[in-house]
Order: sequence, then structure tokens, then C-alpha cells
Amino acid sequence: MNLLSQLNSPFLYLVCGGIIVFVAVICLVFAVRAYKAGKALGIDVGKMKRVITASATFAVLPSVGILLGVIALSGSLGTPWPWLRLSVIGALHYETQVAEAAAEAVGVGGLSIAGMTPEAFVTIALLMSFCIMWGMVLVIFHGKAYTRRLNSAPAPKKDAKKKKLDLSGFGDVAMTAMFIGLVSAYIGSYIGTIKAEGNWLPLAVAAISAVVMYLCLLFKEKKHADWIDSFSVAGSMLIAMTCAVFLGQLM
Repeated sequence: MNLLSQLNSPFLYLVCGGIIVFVAVICLVFAVRAYKAGKALGIDVGKMKRVITASATFAVLPSVGILLGVIALSGSLGTPWPWLRLSVIGALHYETQVAEAAAEAVGVGGLSIAGMTPEAFVTIALLMSFCIMWGMVLVIFHGKAYTRRLNSAPAPKKDAKKKKLDLSGFGDVAMTAMFIGLVSAYIGSYIGTIKAEGNWLPLAVAAISAVVMYLCLLFKEKKHADWIDSFSVAGSMLIAMTCAVFLGQLM
């Protein structure tokens, strides 16, 4: 039995599938409890149903990109492991980049089943899990304090003489700064790819997705179409991916 057959073995499907089913059941339980709590609070049932429909619709479009990520990784890591990582807590951009970096670090020479070994797969799988687990770990110790802070009333303005720093909005600022830094890092790597390999496709795809997102925001403002928020991210992603296929044929 070759390595790819082992990575697609029924045992791995059973383990990974069992975890995914468990998480899906937990999500369903919380969804039912949230719906009942909404009714108990007097929230309009029609509004809750519209929220459910919009959420379900928004989840379908991004899942297409996730499916493509599973397909892309399954050729070197098997199907069960990418399926688990991208179904529960993983992210498409994170999983693919970490797996690629780990493969290069262990000397596989990129994500390819030709050079994959059991030791390399274990290293890649551990790194993919270890780097993303800290959100779950930290929330155990800091989740209650963070929730209390969110539920508390806005802090009164500090006396100018005390000159104490107000950190009430630090979370939003930090997330915005982190997102800008992440996008800048990606754009920088795309520019480096052009300089090193002459490959302009990643930068072109990023530009296309940015233009589509801008058009969605413009349409929302001009037409007051708030519903487009549920489709803008997934739509820009799918359009950019489609353009990447056609642009790739031109290279």
C-alpha cells in the first residue's frame, strides 16, 4: 500500500469524519438553542428566519473555495486530513501556506505526493494544527473576562489630568491593523514573485478581487442594498478564482 492510499484509508476517514460530525452536531444544538432563546426574548420570527436564510446562503458560496482547497491538498495529504482542517477551524489561505512552508522545511520540495514521506506528513499535520490552536486555548483562560468587557457599559471618559489611555476600542483597531498587515504581506509576496519568477498572476488575481469588492461596496452605497454584504466576500473570491483560470491560460 502506497502512502497516498494510507492517507485515504478508512481509519482516517472514520477519525476525521467523526470529529466533523461531532462539531456539526454541536453547531446544530447551539442553533436550536439560539432560535428558542430568540423567541423567548420576543424577537420577530420572520426576522430570525431571514437571518438564517442569509447565513445559509453566505455559507454556501465560500464553501466552494474551501472545496477547491480540499481538492488541491488531497493530492499530497490525502482527503481526510484537509477535509478535517478546512471543515472545523482551518482557513483556506492558512492551511495551504502552512502546509507548503512545512513541506519545504522538511525537504519534501513542495506539496507533492512524489516526495512525501510518513515523517513529512506527520510534521506537516502537526504544524498545521499547532499554529492555529491558540485561539481555542486562550479563550479558555480569557473568554469570560473578554465577555464581561463586551457586556459592560462604555467606560466614562478619563479626566484630562490623569491622561490614562482608553483601550475600550483597542480590539477593533488591532483587528483592522492586523488585517492591513496581512494584506500588505500578501501583496509584498506577490510583488516579490513578479521580481523573482516573472509571475504576475497572483497580483493580478488580488487586484481583480479588490475591484470586485469595491464594486460591491459601491453598489451597496448607491442602491442601499445591504443584502449584498452576504455575497461580496464569497462573490469576489469566486470571480477572482475564475479569472485566475483564464489568466493562467495566457501565461
